[in-house]
Amino acid sequence: MTTLAPRIPHGLFTSGEPVRSWTVSTAKPVRYEVAFTPDVLDPRNPALARAGTSRDGPAPARRLLVVEATVNDLYGERIRAYCATRGLRYRIHVLAAHERLKTMESVFSVVEAMDRFGIARRSEPVVAIGGGVLLDIVGLACSLYRRSTPYVRVPTTLIGLVDAGVGAKTGVNFGPYKNRLGTYHPATETLLDPGFLATLDRRHLSNGMAEILKMALIKDRALFELLDGHGGRLVTERFQGGRGLRPVAEEVLGRAVHGMLEELQGNLWESELERIVDYGHSFSPTIEMRALPELLHGEAVCLDMALTTVVAERRGLVEPSERIRVLDVMRRLGLPVWHPLCAPDVLEEALADTVRHRDGSQRLPLPSGIGDAVFVGDVTSDELADAAEHLRVHHARDEVNRHA
Repeated sequence: MTTLAPRIPHGLFTSGEPVRSWTVSTAKPVRYEVAFTPDVLDPRNPALARAGTSRDGPAPARRLLVVEATVNDLYGERIRAYCATRGLRYRIHVLAAHERLKTMESVFSVVEAMDRFGIARRSEPVVAIGGGVLLDIVGLACSLYRRSTPYVRVPTTLIGLVDAGVGAKTGVNFGPYKNRLGTYHPATETLLDPGFLATLDRRHLSNGMAEILKMALIKDRALFELLDGHGGRLVTERFQGGRGLRPVAEEVLGRAVHGMLEELQGNLWESELERIVDYGHSFSPTIEMRALPELLHGEAVCLDMALTTVVAERRGLVEPSERIRVLDVMRRLGLPVWHPLCAPDVLEEALADTVRHRDGSQRLPLPSGIGDAVFVGDVTSDELADAAEHLRVHHARDEVNRHA
């Protein structure tokens, strides 16, 4: 005899009499908040003190804050003053965080800080303040600690603001592989304060621009037009809105975050492996890890996008004029469009690893014009080598013309 419960979408289903097998079907709703929160370190602003808790309940009296080392140098006094003024009992764990330190050892450092602080499992979310690497490390630590501990993200870099800070993924590198170990564990709340970008160096601003450009190329032509017209000034002025630039800065950041969340929300656990937000992330993980510490994440992503723009052009998906325009915008944003690691053997290795990551198929997103994308599954090693050579020639010729 089989016993089922057809009227409910999940439950405990049994089979046989006496019962010898069980099927458990359940679901857990996921809800997390992402909000632009200017002046997040102003003690008059309660957002950070209350972040990660119910608006109706009491704010937590204790806070463990994991702060990236450079952020601590720049903002440590303000963070401490905020906590003191808001009456929080707090401890700050300072952590150096960059790609070479994106390891399980850094995760264990956060876990040890959580143990020393004696953090409550549900009511005292950890606060992570830093760039994308720091957010990924803290997120992984919290996903593992007592099997799930909530946390709050406060990204301080552009790439954290528009990419690493708004999704569900956590992770660290393992051996030569990018983010090989990780979980899905979204922060309860993410507070986005563009004010942090005022102290970000130009290279890291350009680094984050790559992820904004990604969204523009595969789904938002209006965003591309904004980057084409104003991207250079946004980098130069650090998104701080001088000379009437503020509305443009707000629209660029808002469109980038909205576009990313729009793509993620229906496929948060990546059950569907055709994801247009994987654009720029097919070859870049291998290139980035091979190049460490020479290339930043967004720089490697841009190299991937430059290469695949040429692949798309040679397939008739992108017009030559569009390819020229895309590469010109990349340069104006301060991003690289060529690197010696865009070599046939590296690209072949990268594609093979991507196929394994996408469960045996390429599922390779390519731009279709500017602002749209298609998926392909038949890119060959010869095609990649040919595109890489054409990109190298385009780059060399463009460099000569720029300096003529």
